[in-house]
Amino acid sequence: MSVFANLVEQLADLLQPLLGASAAAGAIVLFTAFVRLLVHPLSRAAARGQKARTELQPKIAELRRKHAKNPEKLQKAVLDLHAEEKVSPLSGCLPSLCQLPAFFLLYHLFSNTTNPLLTHELFAAPLGGRWADALSGGGVFGGAGLVYVGLFAFVACVAAFNFRRTKRMMAANPAAAGGGVAVGGVGVGGVADGQPVAGMGAVTKVMPFMSFFTLFTVAVVPLAAALYVVTSTTWSAVERAVLYR
Repeated sequence: MSVFANLVEQLADLLQPLLGASAAAGAIVLFTAFVRLLVHPLSRAAARGQKARTELQPKIAELRRKHAKNPEKLQKAVLDLHAEEKVSPLSGCLPSLCQLPAFFLLYHLFSNTTNPLLTHELFAAPLGGRWADALSGGGVFGGAGLVYVGLFAFVACVAAFNFRRTKRMMAANPAAAGGGVAVGGVGVGGVADGQPVAGMGAVTKVMPFMSFFTLFTVAVVPLAAALYVVTSTTWSAVERAVLYR
């Protein structure tokens, strides 16, 4: 953990001449983007796996019709199909799940109250402060409050973009809709080989609105963690729009 903190501090020192008092905030954004770039190959692998599974859906649907009265035979036929096409049933999920530890680690780093970065500011808002602190300090239109107004506006735009993309994806290909769930900015699949997953009906209805949950996150976590979440979510939105287009 201290290694990551030292790296971000060194990056903040490099940005100091350019960004001044907001150098630490800029360092958090750049460091988060750098980590996302490092794990991008996993995102590409997840996208390839999801596309491969999606292409098998018509064949799996035919197998379900053929073996509707024999679940054991259906299961074997589906596994044989995956082996024949060289597609893993979890090919769209495992690369995404492998990314989660890195993102939870970064979130912990930027929300840890002992992190010296939290003593810095983004314009007039302390990186260790929360929206409630900004409201009690100067109100919505105080210096710190305006920083959060800008963040909320930006997050709302990203969430609206994700909302429209997820709705289009679900309408075009319901079987691939499970790839639209994001945890910490990382997509995680939710449909197994075209078979309905228990509870997925409710999840599918809620899924397009999950991007707006970032607004709540930004409001309650320290500003440093909020910058991480906003950067990671924005990267994820652009990345998934390109990889799943």
